Amino acid sequence: MLIPSCLALKCQPLLRYSAIRLLSSKVSQDQVRIVEVGPRDGLQNEPKLLPAAVKIDLIDRLSETGLQTIEATSFVSAKWVPQMGDNTEVLRGIRRVPGISYPVLTPNLKGFESALAAGAEEVAVFGAASDAFSLKNVNCDAAAAIERFKPVLAAAKQHGIRVRGYVSTIVGCPYEGAVSPKAVVKVVEALHQMGCYEISLGDTIGVGTPGSMRRMLDEVSRAVPAEQLAMHCHDTYGQALSNILTSLDYGIRVVDASVSGLGGCPYARGASGNAATEDVVYMLHGMGLKTGVNLDKLIEVGRFICTELGRPSESNVNRAWKGPQSQQI
Repeated sequence: MLIPSCLALKCQPLLRYSAIRLLSSKVSQDQVRIVEVGPRDGLQNEPKLLPAAVKIDLIDRLSETGLQTIEATSFVSAKWVPQMGDNTEVLRGIRRVPGISYPVLTPNLKGFESALAAGAEEVAVFGAASDAFSLKNVNCDAAAAIERFKPVLAAAKQHGIRVRGYVSTIVGCPYEGAVSPKAVVKVVEALHQMGCYEISLGDTIGVGTPGSMRRMLDEVSRAVPAEQLAMHCHDTYGQALSNILTSLDYGIRVVDASVSGLGGCPYARGASGNAATEDVVYMLHGMGLKTGVNLDKLIEVGRFICTELGRPSESNVNRAWKGPQSQQI
């Protein structure tokens, strides 16, 4: 396996520690789990409303690529996110493959109860490190938003449902500007203590750079084990792959990505799509890391959904790929 060259820099003790930690665990060293967020985070910001049958087809096709986690939908108010108004139909209609998790987003107890009734086996809650963003998103500050999750976590525990946590605006906010790493730590620690098995760190508006990511991860990685963290990067400034690569230095081995780079954020104007799953997989495979994902099949899915949306793929790899005969250097 190739260890990023920055790990060898003797002037960075934290990175040397990360390298030692990576080498001590064969699984975390060699494997990266991709959390495919296209059907939810990808489609929620698309202007074209797709019928439930197309969304179901998308998820079923993704299930054939080797992905282990596919975020299926969101149980939010259709008034605010109309693209997710068919959540129950979608979740009940997909073909569930053994070994694949199909989490759904649940912002509150009402959403959790609806998801449970629809057959959800894993849910996710989301908070923000920025108070201003939280107020725009859920009409309360970050601390109050966390309090709303407690009934969801309690109900999930009662029903044996796993809960994943999201933290948005980890380095920058469209309303506040730069976000303090300490503000991120507060939300991450709260979600961790409440029982979230994994916490996804989201650069919601894609302003992060390897430098700002390191400053944030220096703090967060001291508060929560890397094994319970994931990265969720948007590519607004073309930094998503660089930021994901940076997170590998800290031992993070879970990456959120959206097929063909679909998505954005309905509450962050100008935020472009997520890191394209095809591009992330291509990069990781080129590093000798294992994802279990068949890139050819993934590219076919990306082309399918972009055709349905009537838009080009945002994935560089998808646009460049010539077929199964293409070689990775």
